[in-house]
Amino acid sequence: MRLVHINLLQPGMKLGKRIFSEEGLVLLSEDVELTSRLITRLKDLGVGYVYIQDAATEDIVVPDMLQEETKRRALVEIKKQFHYMSGFKSKNQITHFGKALCGVMNSILEDIGSQKEAMIMLMDMNSSDFDLYNHSLNVCVYTLVLGVASGYTRQQLMEIGLGALLHDIGKTQISTEVLYKPSRLSDEEYKIIQQHTTYGHRILKDEPGIPLLSAHCALQHHERIDGSGYPFGLKGNEIHEYAKWIALADSYDAMTTNRVYRQALLPHQAVEVLYTGSGTLYEQWMLEKFRDCVAIYPVGLSVTLSTGEVGVVAGIQPRVPQRPQIRVLKDAKGQPLSVPYEINLATELSIMITGVEGVEDSAALLKEEHLKS
Repeated sequence: MRLVHINLLQPGMKLGKRIFSEEGLVLLSEDVELTSRLITRLKDLGVGYVYIQDAATEDIVVPDMLQEETKRRALVEIKKQFHYMSGFKSKNQITHFGKALCGVMNSILEDIGSQKEAMIMLMDMNSSDFDLYNHSLNVCVYTLVLGVASGYTRQQLMEIGLGALLHDIGKTQISTEVLYKPSRLSDEEYKIIQQHTTYGHRILKDEPGIPLLSAHCALQHHERIDGSGYPFGLKGNEIHEYAKWIALADSYDAMTTNRVYRQALLPHQAVEVLYTGSGTLYEQWMLEKFRDCVAIYPVGLSVTLSTGEVGVVAGIQPRVPQRPQIRVLKDAKGQPLSVPYEINLATELSIMITGVEGVEDSAALLKEEHLKS
């Protein structure tokens, strides 16, 4: 299986993984043969990358961070509670959703704990658009991987996991016209969006079963260590460590998910953007830990090597995720190899990944990328 940029799709290719809508509905199932009409439709929907079946990579398996049933159950519960909360505007109204979401968290933690060395791998590489429910789940999963890597206890993982899962619940109190506006927000609209942090804290702080620290995550996840964040402009150690982790996961998922105004960035591009905020927006040591936990080149991605050869990422090595296993498919002259072979970049240190098929150099884009989500 390989991951192909939308502009490189050809009629006759077969899908290797299902493509989902922003509502989590299946748009196209695996094994569907692409036609010119379907490819055009996918482009219109804003899909950036698609997994396809390929004879040279048929044995390459793209891992999932969560079991399908865990993900389905989590999204159903998130949608249910967020929809319920969208009808509540008074802080005095009682909801009691903590117990249900704690059950979801236990399932997510079991899935992550079952992996020998859990890593941050993209959850929705071939989804059609950003939505609040998938974003909440993605940020939760990414944050939990960081928590596990940081040696957090089970109780701490529950606290930060619930905080991440519910970090944007305050957006249920924002009008959909503002929340999903496809064009640039006005200054007044941006101030309205900023209120979701205080709304979220208000919803969660007295909710039975939701730790108070989880409520603080909703309140502080847009604070930045240089004081440029909101709602209070907190600095450095004034911001809880949980909120700092969630801020990284939140920004990363926002950048690696399709939006109506731009296609998703690839992980290595998003990590580069995050590093532009090292020491100002984010703690440097946290960025280094984050980088070491991210599979920056997804399995199946077509890459160009410094040797001129072209290949596909065949596997991720948790100890050195920036140096994956590459299956070489074309020689330095661009000619297909009759017998592909593999290079372990973790041991072949003189060879580097220099490009990604279908993606132009985006240094200027990365410098201008807005980190707010």
